[in-house]
Amino acid sequence: MPYFVYAVRPFAQLERLGEFPAFKDASAFAKAERAARSGEAGTQVRVMFAADQTAAEDLLLQVRDRAPEPDD
Repeated sequence: MPYFVYAVRPFAQLERLGEFPAFKDASAFAKAERAARSGEAGTQVRVMFAADQTAAEDLLLQVRDRAPEPDD
């Protein structure tokens, strides 16, 4: 399965930036994109491991629950 790199903007706007066969390449590309886009407020560059582009976008758009708070 490939690694997809996306720019994620507010209101679930996704921009596919690339597709890579290895995590190392996807990670290096994502780091370079983050540095280049450092001035864009609200934009995240994310790496997603998925079977295809549709699955990657579905995973990016899912709302995740917050981690439980520790009981002290």
